[in-house]
Amino acid sequence: MSELNWSEAIHACQKSGDAYVIATVLGCSGSTPREPSSKMVITEQQTYDTIGGGQLEFAVTQKARELLIKGNAAQVIQHFPLAAGLAQCCGGSTTVLLEAMAACPFRVTVFGAGHVAEALMTILQGLPCKVLWVDSRAEQFPPELLANAGSESRGGDKEGNITALVTDDPVDVVSDLAPDTDVLILTHNHQLDFELCQAALNHGSLRYIGMIGSQTKSERFRKRLARNDFTQEQIDRIVSPVGLSEVPGKLPMEVAVSIAGQLIAVEHQNRERPVRRGLGWKELKSTLGDQATPHKGAISLSLKDKS
Repeated sequence: MSELNWSEAIHACQKSGDAYVIATVLGCSGSTPREPSSKMVITEQQTYDTIGGGQLEFAVTQKARELLIKGNAAQVIQHFPLAAGLAQCCGGSTTVLLEAMAACPFRVTVFGAGHVAEALMTILQGLPCKVLWVDSRAEQFPPELLANAGSESRGGDKEGNITALVTDDPVDVVSDLAPDTDVLILTHNHQLDFELCQAALNHGSLRYIGMIGSQTKSERFRKRLARNDFTQEQIDRIVSPVGLSEVPGKLPMEVAVSIAGQLIAVEHQNRERPVRRGLGWKELKSTLGDQATPHKGAISLSLKDKS
């Protein structure tokens, strides 16, 4: 078990973009190791805090990791008889709410640390996304981003979602990007931009490829890519000039707003929204019995001590 408590663990997981499950004791009867509202957090590799240890915690951790394998946000209520089901000497029973939080699917890699990228970071740091910011020039990054950089020259903002990477060869970074990553090419070097475009197309499973520049630059790159045997279908995947045409302006922040708007649009277009979300009323009532009662046209849940 990690030394972080459950609230610190949630903050760490949200910062890293990793999936996690919050386990909350909803109710108890008889002798139990922890009281209602006790919480723990479970990730693929770690557990944080405790709801009492023993076989109960082992069973809850197993169930939580089954939810993590599915990879979706979900809520499950499960009842654990401690004596009959788990051979735990307490002898009571515990009802636990498991809330699975999916890994952050919105991943953005930005190549180039110029004025537009710097303005863009002020927007991205407020969005639920995980950002990798790449450049060969350490001096271009805000000092606080690289304050904790190690031997790989990789650092991040302490409270946010942005990781800075200083590398002599940004093109090599592309092949290691996760599938469905959004890539923005905003560098100061046209030849580097072109090489990044080629690497992004060769990757094959990036969700979005955007490149800054004029229409003339875009047309020249398209011709060069065609000469390098990329198909028209591949070339058409590159969005250039990048950003929403409805948002004009050439100031760094204006361009950044345009790019961020396009990224948000892409993210929402690709996000499925099922008709039914979360726990249904019938499921709650089945689990909680007469503790779940309708009240004045609304649903209320009462978990009172009935001893």
